[in-house]
Amino acid sequence: MLYSAMAIAWIIPFIACVVGRIPTTKVIDGVCYGWLNFVSYAARIIFFIWLIFSFYILMIFIFVFCYWRILIVVRRQARVMTGHSAAGPSAGQAQLNQMQTNVIKTMVLVSALYAISWTPLYICVMISYVYPYPIEWLAMYYSTTIIAFSYMFTNPFIYATKFDPVKQVLIRMITCTKQNTTLEQGRSTSQRGGSEVAPV
Repeated sequence: MLYSAMAIAWIIPFIACVVGRIPTTKVIDGVCYGWLNFVSYAARIIFFIWLIFSFYILMIFIFVFCYWRILIVVRRQARVMTGHSAAGPSAGQAQLNQMQTNVIKTMVLVSALYAISWTPLYICVMISYVYPYPIEWLAMYYSTTIIAFSYMFTNPFIYATKFDPVKQVLIRMITCTKQNTTLEQGRSTSQRGGSEVAPV
C-alpha cells in the first residue's frame, strides 16, 4: 500500500503534466507558451473539467473517504478496548470519544485547508481556460500558486498538533534523538579521559 501510494503520487501528476503540456505548447516569436494552445475551445473546456475533477474534487473525496475509514477502525478498536478496560466502561467511553474527536478534527482541518488553499489557483486556472480572449494572467497565477503550495508546509503542522498517532511518533523521535545525543556526549567525555561522565 505504501509503495503503491508513493508510485501513484509521482506517476499520475507526471503523466497529467506531460499529456496536458506537450500538445498545448507552442513557440511564438521565440517565446514558449504552454497549457493554453488547444486545438479548440471545447478541448480547452474538457481539459479544465478533467483537471479540476482529478486534482481538486477527487482529492477532497479521498480525504473524506480515508478519514471516514480511519474513524470506523478507531470506533471498532475503541469498543474492544472499552470491554477490556480495567478502569471501567466510562473511562473507555471517554477515550473513544477523544479518539473520534481527534480524527474528525484532523479530517475537517486537512480537508478545509486543502479546499481553501487550492481554490484560488483553480479559479485562476478556470479564468485562463474558460475566458475565450487572451488576458494577462501570470501575476494572478503565481500569487495563487504560492497560496496553494502553502498547503504543503502547513499540512504537517496539523498532523503534528492534532493527530495523536503522529504526535506519539514525533515525541519518540525527539526523545530518541536526545538520548542518542546524550550517549554520544558521554562517550566523547569518557574517551577524552575526563572524570565527568554525562548522564544517560
